[in-house]
Amino acid sequence: MTRPPDPQPSMLRYSTARGSSSFHDFLTQVAPELLPRNQANAELAPHATTIVAATYADGVVLAGDRRATMGNLIAQRDIEKVFAADSHSLIGIAGTAGIAVQMVRLFQVELEHYEKIEGTSLTLDGKANRLATMIRGNVGAAMQGLAAVPLFAGFDQDAADRAVTGKIYGFDVVGGVYPVPHYDAIGSGSVFAKSSLKKVWSPGQDRAAIVRTVIEALYDAADDDSATGGPDLQRSIYPMIMTASADGVTGVPDEEQQEIVQAVVADRSQRPGT
Repeated sequence: MTRPPDPQPSMLRYSTARGSSSFHDFLTQVAPELLPRNQANAELAPHATTIVAATYADGVVLAGDRRATMGNLIAQRDIEKVFAADSHSLIGIAGTAGIAVQMVRLFQVELEHYEKIEGTSLTLDGKANRLATMIRGNVGAAMQGLAAVPLFAGFDQDAADRAVTGKIYGFDVVGGVYPVPHYDAIGSGSVFAKSSLKKVWSPGQDRAAIVRTVIEALYDAADDDSATGGPDLQRSIYPMIMTASADGVTGVPDEEQQEIVQAVVADRSQRPGT
């Protein structure tokens, strides 16, 4: 019977040493080929499009349309672009879909790995900075047109001001991280989504009001941006919407969205020019 090969000495030493609490750094040392930046393909890659985030009375909401495009084609009608990063934070993706999804998965493991090694979780600012490091690692691919830029948001359990617990962080393509007040949007339809949020968002909205606000923002983005998919009543495809509050991360079910989307569509049908 052939004995299986022993683990590579370098990997064994690194994985058992105290070392860094960063899983990203661990992969850089022992398996750099698994990092997203080393798996880029410059062919026509599916792109995720519009993500919106907004604070509300109990925390923050993150929402994304469901369309992925490949050039002038619709690559997928029901892609998932909004994810739970951990128990109290959310991440949404825009840009090259394959790289962005890998980045999300690595980020989720990064946060879990840090907590296991250090015995405590990162602060919300710390999580945003870790994500910025990963974006910075993708600069080479981004310069070739394979950019992946997320939107990060969460409930700040350590906030000194308990009236401002929902926080949003935007990023640029080279890893700059920028706290954003109130609301933000990324992706091809972001300019239209932000214009909608500017008119509809207001401080202290409750959960029901903020869900309608982000649905309207995505509806407006889809109305003017062909790469953004609006709510599809015929196929029962609705935006991905998740909230982060003191109770943790929760999703907004399609059944709840359906009623709101129908109300938005009915309202817009009465004002077709808006």
